[in-house]
Amino acid sequence: MGIYGSLAQQPGVVRVLVSQLLARFPFGMLSIILLLHIQLAYGDFTSAGIVLAAQSVGQAVSGPLSSRFLGRFGMRRVLTLTSIVCAALLVTIALVHLPLPIVAGIAVLIGLTTPPVTPAVRTLYPKLVPNTQLSALFSLDAAAQELIWVFGPVVAVFVSSQFGTTAGLCVAAGFMLVGGAWFILSPAVGAVKLPPSRRGFGAVLRYPTVVIATVVGFFFVASMAAVEAGVVAAFAGDGHGGSGGHGSMESGIVLALFAGGSLVGGLLIGHREMRPWSLLLRITLVLAGMLACVVSLNIWWLSIVLFIGGLGTAPAFAALSNIVASTVKFSETAEAYGWVGMGQLVGVAAGSAFAGVAIDAFGARGAILVAAAMLAAAALCAASTMRWIPDLKGRTIEVPPETGTVTIPLA
Repeated sequence: MGIYGSLAQQPGVVRVLVSQLLARFPFGMLSIILLLHIQLAYGDFTSAGIVLAAQSVGQAVSGPLSSRFLGRFGMRRVLTLTSIVCAALLVTIALVHLPLPIVAGIAVLIGLTTPPVTPAVRTLYPKLVPNTQLSALFSLDAAAQELIWVFGPVVAVFVSSQFGTTAGLCVAAGFMLVGGAWFILSPAVGAVKLPPSRRGFGAVLRYPTVVIATVVGFFFVASMAAVEAGVVAAFAGDGHGGSGGHGSMESGIVLALFAGGSLVGGLLIGHREMRPWSLLLRITLVLAGMLACVVSLNIWWLSIVLFIGGLGTAPAFAALSNIVASTVKFSETAEAYGWVGMGQLVGVAAGSAFAGVAIDAFGARGAILVAAAMLAAAALCAASTMRWIPDLKGRTIEVPPETGTVTIPLA
């Protein structure tokens, strides 16, 4: 814990870490609130699925684009504009009943104007702490973001059930504005100037490490979405292989313990020196827990094996951040993280879609097998690209100079 204590002593670190979590908190709430709000407004889940898909498409497209704008127009300007517009669009859906095609169009705009907080903060981190502490900071960030996915759905369900989905959407917009303002007004955001990239849009994909992080992140996050669907189905009762009973409560407990394992793993493992095989090892730990789920869908068994598997989740995300930070020029890191984020967003959609088909065909175990297959693909990618992953043993994470060249060999 001394490692994280020394991080807290660095000026601006605590404020940036906490404020960006608050700014990103709505995205742990929105899927559930939009699903409930649109279903109530239009009377079916198909309409809700259309709106959520539209938002995902817009968000996937905006990732690399808005991240690139951070260097061109400045972090504060881009983050302020997108936060205000996105929050206003959420309030519009909450308060005004419009035809479904228009709502779907607004959902696309919500995705397009999603504040690029994640690429912004991960671009800031190398400027906030010494190189020797950067790996620990990435690990702490990856672990802390689990709080979004543990408490976000809880807040969403509580507010929506007690005060209605309209209030839920307004609360999400409020988190976005308040958290966003706190983050945007951080002295670090104003002090760090991100130089605009000198290369064309998409040129950052010439870095092998960006492609690796994007592809591995796609499969890894797809597996997370699939296992979440599988756990929910496992306790839905009926013929899906579940135990019946208090479905939502049981699935919530299991998924909370999965996220709790990730939080613990991030604090205990994620800060360790990264070797070329570290990413593969961390993914394999998650895969082991996922495969063990097939043995039994008992709540206690799932809670134990997913907690163990979760120990590798945050460390794997931290490894992806380390790979990008140590090989990409500072002016291109925001766009690089934008592409990585896009891969993860598409992964969520793909994992959920494949899991849904598998649940209909084979029950909850089908979704868990889909999750395991996605993780196996991530592990295969990590293993086959190991020669391009930097060895940071005995080294600190150092951002390549703007005038330098990529040091990762292409062959």
